[in-house]
Amino acid sequence: MSETTTGRAPGRPRSERADKAILDATLDLLARESGVAGVSMEAVAARAGVGKSTIYRRWPSKEALIVDALGAAKAPLPEPSGASAREDLTEIARALAAERGRRHLQCFWNVLGSAERYPELYARYKKDIIEPRRAIVRDVLRRGVATGELRADLDVEVAMSMLVGSLTPRRPRETFPEGYAEAVVDALVKGIGSARD
Repeated sequence: MSETTTGRAPGRPRSERADKAILDATLDLLARESGVAGVSMEAVAARAGVGKSTIYRRWPSKEALIVDALGAAKAPLPEPSGASAREDLTEIARALAAERGRRHLQCFWNVLGSAERYPELYARYKKDIIEPRRAIVRDVLRRGVATGELRADLDVEVAMSMLVGSLTPRRPRETFPEGYAEAVVDALVKGIGSARD
């Protein structure tokens, strides 16, 4: 079978163990005080115990590697059940609140703090990781408007930002108290719910 038929690149098959070691090493370095500046292909290779060429075969640049590592560290948001806007938003809010306190949080702050110095990295992080998650929230809000649960004149972007922003910590290692996610959704829905509720 030819390479064209199989769709695989020539050479040895990718090792899942090597991929995991590389992504873990990237996050370890990114979470340090030096942040993005401390991540290099050489440093990742040394920490992961692989050759630099192994990394370059998988990721063409440091930015691509960091974005993939951040994506691997974030659990996907739950697929909304569609039972109701409130239930779906609560499920999403709980998932967002539960992410706090993990290594990814320090990495997030380091990428955010380096946005001016590494604009391409931040733009790719927003496009590949942040925006798909926000799209899930937007879909729930739009469905809530369509079913009449939420106000017909709802500004979806503002409501989405209110939810996500409320569940974004103001500093590394910040955690939210129990019941906070539910309280955020209750307050939000109280403001954006339809007049009939």
